[in-house]
Amino acid sequence: MLPPVAEHAVDLEIPPEKALAAVRRTAEDWGAEFQPSGYTGGQLHLPVVAGIRRGLVTGALEVRSAAGGSRIVFQPERSIYYVQTSAVLVLLVAVVGALLTVLWPFYPHLIAVAPFGAILALGGWFLVVSRLRTSGPEEFLAAVAVQGMAPPP
Repeated sequence: MLPPVAEHAVDLEIPPEKALAAVRRTAEDWGAEFQPSGYTGGQLHLPVVAGIRRGLVTGALEVRSAAGGSRIVFQPERSIYYVQTSAVLVLLVAVVGALLTVLWPFYPHLIAVAPFGAILALGGWFLVVSRLRTSGPEEFLAAVAVQGMAPPP
């Protein structure tokens, strides 16, 4: 059984109609697919990044009236993730390099390849680990809030 997924929400100081328009514009900017259903929300298919995983989170998005504006609530229903195999391969090569760097004091004949191992380990860091980022529902709703405060194009 899957654990319940927490809803994601953001409060805006704009009317619900403008909030829904901000959701549409932000979804377009993010490459997401928003299928409106009625005047209060719809279905959101949001591309996400979580470290070395990428995927798609799908769920219901609802724009509710709230005191002083509106409240946008996204309830994820389904998520699909896959691992970026190229990043995993680079990290595996970096682990081999790190092992060469760490093991040479115990096996002195490895001293000739120890600098190469250090370069491999640092290369894995700079190519993969330093570029890891996260973008999901919380970041999407923060972008909607910024889009809602900006004047419409």
